[in-house]
Amino acid sequence: MEFVHTGIDLVIGFFGLFFLTRILGKTQITQITTFDFISALVLGELVGNAVFDDDTGILKILFAISVWGSLIFIIEIITQKWKGTRGFLEGRPTIIIHQGKIVRESLRKSKLDLNQLQHLVRAKGAFSLREVAFAILETDGTVNILKKPMFEAPTRSDFQFNPEHAILPFSMILDGEVLLDNVREAGLSEEWLQQELRKHNIKSYKDVLYAEWLEGYGLFLQKLN
Repeated sequence: MEFVHTGIDLVIGFFGLFFLTRILGKTQITQITTFDFISALVLGELVGNAVFDDDTGILKILFAISVWGSLIFIIEIITQKWKGTRGFLEGRPTIIIHQGKIVRESLRKSKLDLNQLQHLVRAKGAFSLREVAFAILETDGTVNILKKPMFEAPTRSDFQFNPEHAILPFSMILDGEVLLDNVREAGLSEEWLQQELRKHNIKSYKDVLYAEWLEGYGLFLQKLN
């Protein structure tokens, strides 16, 4: 009977976590932020303790999963509605290689050493740091890179346009909120951005879902529905 009881708890715990993950969405699997990592550990511990504790019943397993799942869901709602909380709860991407130069201060703040940086860069197909023009440490701990033109694989567009230097796109507007730091980093001004929006008959930043500027290509934007 003890084995039967443990088996039933395991099955219920499995389906409880399965449905919780389905409700919360795929980002809980593909984008493991600090909060998501803690959530996964706690959920696993809750179910594990419940399975092997004779004093814990099925209802307590479901209750624990429901409460912790509700907390995760509330945090997701907060980050969606109040953009100012995203940096604290989800973290921010960090540029660790800029124009081919390693940003040591960013490495220090991100608790990365050069060996770890080389490992992350090799995982993206760059076996030498000299190949990398830009590297960005994402909030889930992965690194995305933009190679220098001489190390990039040729594409069809290369036969028509061959840039002399690597170009990094700048996000100008996210979810209706202007990113003035990025606008200034791109060497532009808020007046210029407002003028570009007026060309598309847009009067407010709040009407824009996403806007990105890329040198040589101009401003790309998508309106809110």
